[in-house]
Amino acid sequence: MLITILTPTFNRARFLPQIYRSLCRQHCRDFEWLVIDDGSTDDTEATCTALPVADFPIRYIRKENGGKHTAINAGVKVAHGELTLILDSDDELPADALAIIANQWNDTTNREELGGLCGYMAHRDGSVIGRPRIEARCTSIDLRYRYGVTGDMCEIYKTSVLREFPFPEYPGERFVPEALVWSRIARKYKLKVFGQVVYLRDYLDGGLTSKIVEIRHNSPKATCRCYLEMMQLDIPFKYKLKALLNYIRFKQRIIKI
Repeated sequence: MLITILTPTFNRARFLPQIYRSLCRQHCRDFEWLVIDDGSTDDTEATCTALPVADFPIRYIRKENGGKHTAINAGVKVAHGELTLILDSDDELPADALAIIANQWNDTTNREELGGLCGYMAHRDGSVIGRPRIEARCTSIDLRYRYGVTGDMCEIYKTSVLREFPFPEYPGERFVPEALVWSRIARKYKLKVFGQVVYLRDYLDGGLTSKIVEIRHNSPKATCRCYLEMMQLDIPFKYKLKALLNYIRFKQRIIKI
């Protein structure tokens, strides 16, 4: 199997049929959908069970609540795909997304140096989120600081690489910045960046993005680790200085706790 679509979810049952419909529209069928329920208290399990049988595998796994990063770790351990795309529960894929990803991967040589692929995201009105559009083989660090690409991107990592670089889990904390793990991967692997949109999203109230400051404050150890490792990257000084100031701010929160 080429691709695992990994959906970590918590109390977002109402959005899962939307993902299901977008997956049913895919031109490429060489994938599975793996739903990791992070201890939901709504009808997530019943919603998944009630979905019509599709011509792609659907697997539902429930775990104790621990945060999105722990759900990703749990899913990566059992994923069957060579590649893993993390699809949040309130987002969806355009109909040609998986075909584009498959073609990009099948046309790729020298895969050993690659941790995976990286495409673009767009809002549902069609406006592209990442700017500028580039095509390159580069690390995620170079993507941001050499090419100056801003905005969220759609990383599709080798499943083996995600197993090699799991999200750290801190007792009592429910959040780990994805940038921490993506930067760790970038120290060893490049990404093949292509300019096509393969992911659709809008920012909804109540999601991680809308409450990110509060969430970071409630997970100071993971946040500090992210800023500490950011200071060690080969990036412009102004970004290291900003990371230092944020590290000090969250370190003080750890001391107070």
